[in-house]
Amino acid sequence: MGVRLMVVDDHRLLAEALASALKLRGHRVLAAAAPSAGAAELVVSRAPEVCLLGTAAPAEPGAFEPVVRIKKERPQVAVVVLGPVPSPRGIAAAFAAGASGYVRHDERIEGVERAMVKARAGEAAVAPQLLQGAFAELLNPAAQPDDEGSRLLRMLTPREVEVLMRVADGEDTRLIAAGMGIAPSTARTHVQRVLMKLGVGSRLEAAALAARTGLLERAATHHAPPP
Repeated sequence: MGVRLMVVDDHRLLAEALASALKLRGHRVLAAAAPSAGAAELVVSRAPEVCLLGTAAPAEPGAFEPVVRIKKERPQVAVVVLGPVPSPRGIAAAFAAGASGYVRHDERIEGVERAMVKARAGEAAVAPQLLQGAFAELLNPAAQPDDEGSRLLRMLTPREVEVLMRVADGEDTRLIAAGMGIAPSTARTHVQRVLMKLGVGSRLEAAALAARTGLLERAATHHAPPP
């Protein structure tokens, strides 16, 4: 039997793509939303069986406040967090807030589906690899952990960062060109360069990678707008 769910992620493209994929697999999606705030209120009002809640920065203070609010007002809603691989404290914080599961942003749709079903059944939904990675980090902490988001950001020019931000917002080539004041052919070239540098094959994959690594949040902080 399909799961009655909501998909909430600040990146609308990701929310809608995941919702579409789950609908095709027989699940009832009540909403796919990308609120910068108000996620908890939306879930509380719709009361799904499961909420897939995306976060690009699980280590940030207050990242799981929506989970706390949802569980306080709708304790029957199972919340599964979708995000990058966090520190052991990040996984612990998600569950401490009341989450029923934690799934990597780049997990296959089958993995997301399994987590939803387990969470609805009242089971903890977290991949063994995540737990193993958490234990490994606790036992052998890296002196200078690799920051994938910063590494990828250094590969892009300021103009390419703007293109990536527009891609993540769901803009097509025509809108990118109009928004940046460039020709559509130039916009297509920029998009292809971004995909090549990130090592992905589609705009959806680029948006997912940017969300998973927190690349866009770093760009907003460290990059000035292109001239």
